[in-house]
Amino acid sequence: MEYEAVIGLEVHVQLSTLSKAFCGSSTAFAADPNTNIDPVTLGLPGALPVPNREMVEYAIRVGLATNCEIRQFNRFARKHYFYPDLPKGYQISQYDEPICERGSISVHFPDDPKGEAAKSEKAGETIRSIGIKRIHMEEDAGKNIHDARTQTSLIDLNRAGVALLEIVSEPDLRSPSEAAAYLRTVRQLVRFLGISDGNMEEGSLRCDANISLRPVGEMKFGTRTEIKNINSFRFVERALEYEIARQLAVLKSGKLVEQMTMHFDSVAGVTRPLRSKEEASDYRYFPDPDLPPLVIEQAWIEDVRGSLPRLPEQIMHELSTVHGLSAYDAGVLTTDRSVVDYFYAVLDVCGNARAACNWLTSELFGALNKAGVELFASPIKAVDLGRLIQLLDSDAINGKIAKTVFEEMFATGGSPDEIIKDKGLQQITGDEQITAIVLEVFEKNAETFAKYVAGDERLHGFFVGETMKASAGKANPKKVNEILRKEAAKRADQMS
Repeated sequence: MEYEAVIGLEVHVQLSTLSKAFCGSSTAFAADPNTNIDPVTLGLPGALPVPNREMVEYAIRVGLATNCEIRQFNRFARKHYFYPDLPKGYQISQYDEPICERGSISVHFPDDPKGEAAKSEKAGETIRSIGIKRIHMEEDAGKNIHDARTQTSLIDLNRAGVALLEIVSEPDLRSPSEAAAYLRTVRQLVRFLGISDGNMEEGSLRCDANISLRPVGEMKFGTRTEIKNINSFRFVERALEYEIARQLAVLKSGKLVEQMTMHFDSVAGVTRPLRSKEEASDYRYFPDPDLPPLVIEQAWIEDVRGSLPRLPEQIMHELSTVHGLSAYDAGVLTTDRSVVDYFYAVLDVCGNARAACNWLTSELFGALNKAGVELFASPIKAVDLGRLIQLLDSDAINGKIAKTVFEEMFATGGSPDEIIKDKGLQQITGDEQITAIVLEVFEKNAETFAKYVAGDERLHGFFVGETMKASAGKANPKKVNEILRKEAAKRADQMS
């Protein structure tokens, strides 16, 4: 019997609010342990929570961007469980009246996610709409730190109370690679919206993966397990790959899969049981008596709608249809809002979309990666990169000079015009100057020149290279080719 995977993700997005979800404590990352705390964070008697308005607005923003229905009357609820990093003994979340419901998001799935074709500009892809079941607001828990050396456990409550959104997908994903692509799309979206940095290494984006298997063609879902707190795209794939194989082995042995919560051991590459899977009743949800219902006016929703930036899907369409870029290049440019903003700033100056894309994604990205520098700290300003491309396109400089100027721009932060002037890198474009260099090259290579004039076309490239070398790379290559052929033909006529 053949089985298919049924996968749904619960993505926890840490919001970039300056204060926590229900109190005024800072959300600054990497502060000294237990310094970003207050009576509300600690759950002290008499401390009352107050919702962070920015958290609510961010939730509306994501809901609109994912085509969700915004619930104008929604409630906060208490989700009870006992764990050391949860001082109150419950988490403020939302249960049966979340702020956003019934939405969708378009995801680009590579047709060959593992192969070399996935990295090619000609890679095929399938665009599919993945359902969003709900999006709700909640607060984060603290962090347990286990020290194996001293056999002790410590608790840092700085993260407790930080504002989160939980984005719950429908079970529409069918493979580990699809789950990773969906997670990348969610990360891309929240970064474009400016509500989270999506930094998985710092815990700003985490997910729980629900996975079950069912016979191909069967509509009824199988028994699912939940893999908790996965914090990288690769780990999502590895955890699901292992869990699919584990469940498949259980089913093919004639046994039943048990519903449980799993942990992914990234070192061993295996999933391990944590506890039996909780149901909603285990958490004893009830409306939080300290927080009144949240009523959202339609005018607020429309204000947020009007402030939304252009979304990745819209920009990808424009890059492909208006600017003629491939789907692959459009995907690379829209991986992050800062990248596409930089691209458009370059394009505004040079007007050449393909050149702007190539210089940004190949030359600049390569230099930044080598130097270990992020794009926001690039020594080359977008306007200067656009000017460099403009100079190249107008034949003011050639490709070799452009590479030299680029390297100097990256090293010094200077403008291309200043560097070209200071280093005497102006291109030689005059016919008389280039002709003189060509004739000098012919004289220095008389025997080879005789073969070239006799019709050995393979030697043309040799003379192009020698001429460029003699001009210190400053001659206009197009003119070099034209004058070489013209002077060679002239010599051939004289010899005949």
